[in-house]
Amino acid sequence: MTLKVGVVGVGNIGSIHAGVYHEHAKTELVAVCDINKEKADAAAAKFGCRAFYSVQEMLASGIHLDACSMATKGEENGGEHYQPTMELLEAGIPVLGEKPISNRIDEGERMVALAKEKQVPYAVNLNHRFTPAALRAKEWVEEGRLGQLHMINMKMWINNPVETSPWFHLRALHPHSFDVIRYFCGDVKRVAAFMMKGENRKIWSNTQVMLEFENGAIGNLVGSYDAGASYGLERCEVVGSKGRFVLDDACEHLTFYPRHSIATESYSYLGGMRHFNETFKSRISDWIEQLDAKVPYDQINGSGQEALKAQTIIEAAIRSFETSSIVEL
Repeated sequence: MTLKVGVVGVGNIGSIHAGVYHEHAKTELVAVCDINKEKADAAAAKFGCRAFYSVQEMLASGIHLDACSMATKGEENGGEHYQPTMELLEAGIPVLGEKPISNRIDEGERMVALAKEKQVPYAVNLNHRFTPAALRAKEWVEEGRLGQLHMINMKMWINNPVETSPWFHLRALHPHSFDVIRYFCGDVKRVAAFMMKGENRKIWSNTQVMLEFENGAIGNLVGSYDAGASYGLERCEVVGSKGRFVLDDACEHLTFYPRHSIATESYSYLGGMRHFNETFKSRISDWIEQLDAKVPYDQINGSGQEALKAQTIIEAAIRSFETSSIVEL
């Protein structure tokens, strides 16, 4: 059965969602929605679907929707996620939201609670771990190939000159970082953070966040909005009692290093994925396949609950820096 889907918010990222749905064999893009009429009309013309200018208008039209992507933006890239998500969930429509789940924890909690109450699938585009390389690394962890987990070192940085709120860098970029960290090492127990402003910056554009996990492992995040293109996007290193792996740029290079041998195992471009931009298709396709298979709402990959946990770590890091203290989750 072909899933009829819509996209709310058709800026740059929403247009990527729309393109994936438009091309996927199991979905038909039937609606786009944006408060900017020009954007909505242009997207509708491009993808051959109906345009709407509010979620309420779209719902009132009677159009059938099996799912929606919610790709609005707002302050700290998450300030406009709450209302449209709540409207869609209230209508019983599965939602794939953009990150951050919200720049406010209380809003994220209400969205997750409503999805649970309605038993409606709710996920977030935590696309950095939806790659063949990340899946292979996860298999190594679950198979015990690394042994007992000791530590994780995560680095994520880009050049983003935007100056908005003091916490824009933390709340907008690092839902990805902390989701990847949790994906490999589990729930975080304690957080301590340091931050600095780059030259001529008003926001806290650089951070080091130290982590202690529920399983006893330790780790850290290095994050920056002052990075150069030549630095790469990210690097994730997970170390255990039997070995370690290093995953570069989400999907490009993965290497396993055994502790007691020099015989490394390396992969480049697993699954034919060559660039980070391809992760959107990979992640949205996983969402489509789970909906098509009627996976229960509480077994959805990259769920709203997981996104909320990542955002909670961010808020703990902010609180740690503000109070010069270690924050318990």
